Amino acid sequence: MALRLYNTLTRKKEPFQPIDTGNVRVYVCGPTVYDFAHIGNARPVIVFDVLFRLLRQLYGPDHVTYVRNITDVDDKINARAAQDYPDLPLNEAIRRVTEKTEKQFHDDVAALGCLPPTVEPRATEHIAAMKELIDDLVANGSAYVAEDHALFDVAAMPDYGKLSGRSLDEMIAGARVEVAPYKRNPMDFVLWKPSKPGEPSWPSPAGIAAPGRPGWHIECSAMSWKHLGKTFDIHGGGIDLVFPHHENEIAQSRCAFHTPVMANYWLHNGLLQVEGEKMAKSAGNFVTIHELLTGWNGYVWGGNVVRLAMLDTHYRQPLNWTLERLRNAEFELFRFASGMFALHANCFNNNFGLFTEFLARAPRRVPSDLIDALSDDLNTPAALSIVRQKYDRMDRDPTTALEVLAAFEFLGLTSTETIFLDQRPGVHGVFDRAEISELIDVGRNFTTAIKNHNQDEVTRIRACLSDRNIEIRDFGLGMFLFQRQAEEKERRVAEMVIARNAARKAKEFKEADRIRDELAGMGIELKDAKDPKTGELITTWEVAR
Repeated sequence: MALRLYNTLTRKKEPFQPIDTGNVRVYVCGPTVYDFAHIGNARPVIVFDVLFRLLRQLYGPDHVTYVRNITDVDDKINARAAQDYPDLPLNEAIRRVTEKTEKQFHDDVAALGCLPPTVEPRATEHIAAMKELIDDLVANGSAYVAEDHALFDVAAMPDYGKLSGRSLDEMIAGARVEVAPYKRNPMDFVLWKPSKPGEPSWPSPAGIAAPGRPGWHIECSAMSWKHLGKTFDIHGGGIDLVFPHHENEIAQSRCAFHTPVMANYWLHNGLLQVEGEKMAKSAGNFVTIHELLTGWNGYVWGGNVVRLAMLDTHYRQPLNWTLERLRNAEFELFRFASGMFALHANCFNNNFGLFTEFLARAPRRVPSDLIDALSDDLNTPAALSIVRQKYDRMDRDPTTALEVLAAFEFLGLTSTETIFLDQRPGVHGVFDRAEISELIDVGRNFTTAIKNHNQDEVTRIRACLSDRNIEIRDFGLGMFLFQRQAEEKERRVAEMVIARNAARKAKEFKEADRIRDELAGMGIELKDAKDPKTGELITTWEVAR
């Protein structure tokens, strides 16, 4: 299937036709580095990482240029620098904040399985390009200077508002902000403004005497121009950026370069809520990527769990971020890992060396139907559905297992280590918060020992855990499960539950009822439910009260 993408500019799904198949060009608005990125910021990073992977698959890795910028000059950065480093000169404090926050961002998105972009420009490295654009806009009458500000004159852009679907008259009528007296039009926006004492500043463009700094919108126009050209293929970001940021980018770039478009395709991901409510610090539901990876709701979530939870909703749809969504994603990854573990047992006689050699040497082929699903406007739910249809065969069929593995690798779901903790109530007992944090570290040490072929350290870690009645199962591929070791009665119950479910599947209902009655006599109550995604029977148990 040929790639089709929904274009916000035309409001329809269109065949993707790059300007140059030898260099497909994508620009996505990146973070403003003043604090940990929140989970809403993670969505476009993951969405456009999938697009980047798909374009590389279709056109070749060397023929795709993905630019995602870093905004390192902004009022929020100035405020955070003054707050965190009050004893330092502001410019030095700003440098510390941006360097620290940029590293945090890179660490977090790497944990989410995201590839680094081809280019990651910083705004402060492109001041000269911004000034050049502003000079050109003023010279051609699209911008003007007033009270040491350079402002874009929206009247110079006849179809201003086309991207957001708003007419200029409607925007003026709906404007509720206080209009600066030096503006010709209430919707005119800042290209350059004077710096306050102590703030970052540069010599100003357009003959402005006072030093100053750029407005937000001109930054992306300058960086996309320098790295992708005056017109490029795809511009992406969150739906909240359509107006005013992307609308203003279009106005600046088109008027500066006299081009009919800035980018041919505009892609926007939907907004994110947390447990059905808008995320806000005041609401107490503000969640950062870092919190999810280090402990949210009493649990540490793997980066690929977070990623899968994102991909299970189409990128243009709103996404409700819930604890249940994360649990479902973790269960699915656990199911995948269990299938690979069973393959190791069933087809490689539990010979882990033979199994890992097979995985290292066997050719990977991303299923063509998965690529077709993604080619329909990045339909990740459809792509995941295709993968799920293969789960039941992967434990005994190496070919199917390789297809599933290739799909997971392509979707970025196996690029980070994953630690599972058996949290089933009534089975082995849950792990408390302190144990979870500790076991994550143990899992990382265990991974390192395996990678370094340090069998003595592997044995030592297993023994230390066993002394605490905890066992670790290694699924391969950097996936591990920690479980409390079951007591004899628990082992017997677990075996009987498996036997009962096998009897039900074979339609031997009398035997299934007999096992249920025997368990009831032992004081065990069973609860049956169907997995909403697979339809499979899931049975949990607890001691009857």
